[in-house]
Amino acid sequence: MKFTVGGTLGAISLAAILAYPAIGAPAAKLRPLRTRSGQPTNPVSPTSATNAVDLSTEELARRTRPSLVVLATRGRDGSGEGVGTGFVIDPSGLVATSLHVVGEARPVVARLSDGREVEVESIHAFDRHTDLAIIRVAATNLPALALADSASLALGAEVVAMGNPLGLENSVVAGVLSGRRTLEEVEMLQIAIPIEPGNSGGPLLDRAGQVHGIVNAKSLLTRNLGFATPINLLKPLLDHPNPVPFERWVRTGAMDPAQWEARLGARWRQRAGKIAVEGAGTGFGGRAYILNKTESAGLPTELSVSVRLRDESGAAGLVFGDASDGRHYGFYPTAGQLRLTAFEGPDIFSWRIIGTVPSPAYRPGDWNQLRIRHEKGRIQCWVNGAQVFAVDESAFSGVRVGLTKFRDTAAEFRDFRTGSQPDAPASLDPSLVMALGGVDLPSSRISPAERLALRTNLPASRSFIASRARQLELEAARLRDLSLQLHRDQVRDDLASELSRPEDSIDLARAALLVARLDNSDLDVDSYRRQIQSLAGEVKSRFAEATPASERVDILRKFLFEENGFHGSRHDYYNRANSYLNEVLDDREGLPITLSLVFLCLAEQAGIPHVRGVPLPGHFLVQHAPPDTNARLIDVFDSGRYLTHSEADELGSSFAGVPVRSDLMRPATKREMLVRLVTNLQAFTERESGASASLHYADLLVAIAGDPRTEAAQRVDRARLRAQSGEIIGAREDLTWILEAAPAGIDPDRIADMIRRLTP
Repeated sequence: MKFTVGGTLGAISLAAILAYPAIGAPAAKLRPLRTRSGQPTNPVSPTSATNAVDLSTEELARRTRPSLVVLATRGRDGSGEGVGTGFVIDPSGLVATSLHVVGEARPVVARLSDGREVEVESIHAFDRHTDLAIIRVAATNLPALALADSASLALGAEVVAMGNPLGLENSVVAGVLSGRRTLEEVEMLQIAIPIEPGNSGGPLLDRAGQVHGIVNAKSLLTRNLGFATPINLLKPLLDHPNPVPFERWVRTGAMDPAQWEARLGARWRQRAGKIAVEGAGTGFGGRAYILNKTESAGLPTELSVSVRLRDESGAAGLVFGDASDGRHYGFYPTAGQLRLTAFEGPDIFSWRIIGTVPSPAYRPGDWNQLRIRHEKGRIQCWVNGAQVFAVDESAFSGVRVGLTKFRDTAAEFRDFRTGSQPDAPASLDPSLVMALGGVDLPSSRISPAERLALRTNLPASRSFIASRARQLELEAARLRDLSLQLHRDQVRDDLASELSRPEDSIDLARAALLVARLDNSDLDVDSYRRQIQSLAGEVKSRFAEATPASERVDILRKFLFEENGFHGSRHDYYNRANSYLNEVLDDREGLPITLSLVFLCLAEQAGIPHVRGVPLPGHFLVQHAPPDTNARLIDVFDSGRYLTHSEADELGSSFAGVPVRSDLMRPATKREMLVRLVTNLQAFTERESGASASLHYADLLVAIAGDPRTEAAQRVDRARLRAQSGEIIGAREDLTWILEAAPAGIDPDRIADMIRRLTP
């Protein structure tokens, strides 16, 4: 590991300062994909289009139509929503399409060419980065299309696309391959063909009838240009499927039916601890709502949520006082004002608006906390801590509560809470308020006369106004940076506190979610901890009292990798989302370390003992090693495949460049796993955005190092990043700390020399 910064800090070897095992970014995505037989995948079809007879467009259409599948998605209320295309790639019932065609948390109907509607049994494989999916339908002996080598298709080659544009089934259109373009890091086939909604997921054929691509998108610039995903990107999904039963797939992103009851339609989704809603409901005025199933002790009821509207002309907020027959109160922002309504029936004539008022506390376009207290005969409502209603009202006395929206509103909710509400945060100390610039921001109030006077010296007026605007912009940027730093400091301290506990007491899920929260202040850590507990409970429910530990591990493997489709991110390995535990839970895709964290957290909460992490160089495995038995190694990145120690040694040695003995490696501690997780984030960010962007990860690594020797190593690396970012004073501070702390293994002369190099 060497670094050079403008001559002030010469090439310095970290190994010369301190023997510290570097944790590099694993390169598992570069390994050749293997079939179940263990042989390398052959991406080329046995027959080549160049040796086949060219077919007319009419003949191509005739031969291809029996393999086409209409994929119709339905809304939550069962109504029709959209139509896409798929095509058979295996007679056993495998159908290829685009992932966005089948969507997530949506029922899908598959209609074969003979008119039969068949059940979608599972999502056999999927990859979000390439927008590809393979589904399995409940039908066999289907006519499959041959897959070509898409890399062999020459520019200018004639191609034919088939699909269901605008719902017109089995349509055909001819064109040529006009180019290859990289879109969002995926090389796409650019085709001179008019593409319309409904074509997505359909096959792109050569004149021999072999598939070279899957139609994906149309150009926004011209109607006669589109793009297709090369079929070679689909082949690894066939070799490494990540099947998810369809009844479980439709729950991805869906509201938890054990917690919420949806009424009157609309599209409600749950992700990253937030609830999102869009689309019009089936109630009058596009009304829809969901009721929380949490038991209540009765009135008085307290309830709060933070809501953000994408369009202030919409309306969304809280419902309460439900009488279980569609009648309740609603408190919500609408058109920039706050409204309290009694919904006494299904139409506008039975809606009683109790009040609509403006509030200076409401922040348009931002998150706003709504809070209510419902007592017998009285309702109080607040927005951002400011009371907007206090009325005597006794129409409803029910205790069910929830969320609502109106019209075609798109809105987000977070921090939904019932029961006694915490007190509002204490006011900031006046001295701190003044340090931040005071309560009131300077604002210009120019009268018509002053406006006219300013025009008498227009150059000076415009120059002064531009200067003031720049000052305000700089101050706003400084305040945003301060807010971000305060957030990161809090996450750092919370994580350091969690890791200071005894090993058995560390909440591994919370710690990993805190790492994710470092970059996402909206992340609801507790929501994802509950999700993990729910998953673990589902696994545990499958155990009998006498189920041996080895079988429990197998049940967990099947649950994660077969039933829920968790899998390694092979095509988008370096995406930081793979290092955020919440994103891995949402997308079922991650790195060896994050998939191991999921496995370990579920094993711990499901009561499966002796499951540990094995920190191979460049890779991470899970180990089940009960006392007095042979340990079993599990590669969570490869669909939970069991590995022998010899296979693990070969894998680790290929990354390390030296022989590795996995059977001699001690299990990773929880702190070491978190360090590895943050190290990956730092490496990925530095690779993508440079040293400055990755510094906050280095700050976190220093804070959670755990012992002086490890902290010294982390400070050396932070000094490197600081020096590269121009923070020479900070770099010297890190190196001086090492010199003064003098942990075992450092070379003080080398550290002193580094400090001298950083001194002007």
